[in-house]
Amino acid sequence: MTPEEHASAAAALLRAEETRTQIGLLSLAHPGMTMDDAYAIQNEILSAKIAQGRQIAGWKIGLTSKAMQAALNIDVPDSGILFDDMGFANGSEVPAGRFIQPRIEAEIAFVMGNAISGRNVSREDVLAATECVAPALEILDTRIRRADPASGRARIITDTISDNAANAGFVLGRERHDVDAHDLRWVPAIVFKDGEVEETGLGAGVLNDPVESVCWLARRMACYGQRIEAGQVILSGSFIRPLECPPGTRVHADYGAFGTVDIAFA
Repeated sequence: MTPEEHASAAAALLRAEETRTQIGLLSLAHPGMTMDDAYAIQNEILSAKIAQGRQIAGWKIGLTSKAMQAALNIDVPDSGILFDDMGFANGSEVPAGRFIQPRIEAEIAFVMGNAISGRNVSREDVLAATECVAPALEILDTRIRRADPASGRARIITDTISDNAANAGFVLGRERHDVDAHDLRWVPAIVFKDGEVEETGLGAGVLNDPVESVCWLARRMACYGQRIEAGQVILSGSFIRPLECPPGTRVHADYGAFGTVDIAFA
């Protein structure tokens, strides 16, 4: 893809977000597009958001579980950007019409105390740079159709990355923990939707250890001249399948001793 095509695709995605009207699969319109093209489109969205007055609040990591990677026939995660208008208070309600097709995922969030960067970032580097960890929910949305209505073809990794890794919002629980206070591989989540248990999982579902997920992000960002900054929130990846959240949905995530997170959709 050319730089002009990157800019055009980003503009279409921004219009889709504003109008709540999905666009077609970019992978069909640009069959030769690569992951580098997809991240270039995401970077165009970043530039446009910054120009609108938004600030980067952090980053999200997606496709960290073997099941999700197998579904998209890839063997690497992806990442997206958290902006300052994406945060929702624990226990709050998402206004009606805010999103197109919202879903939620259960995650462990890292709040960074120091900047971290480089292609050789280690587990020890991540632990030293982390101020605290917290229970979190990510809100997903899809500005690109999940499947092409004519052919039935599903979106692929280049569509997802272009669409800011499907990120739309995030919720942090009240609890904050030192990064070494819990074995994050064994942090559990029982996720209730409208009072019924829908999903359960363990932190180990995220690349065997959520810390490794943050290592991956720092290394990937270094390839694009970026770094994780102090104060940013990192959503390390989901260890449950995405749950659909139509209007009226109420979600409660119980992480045991690690804490709880609640969100509702008007």
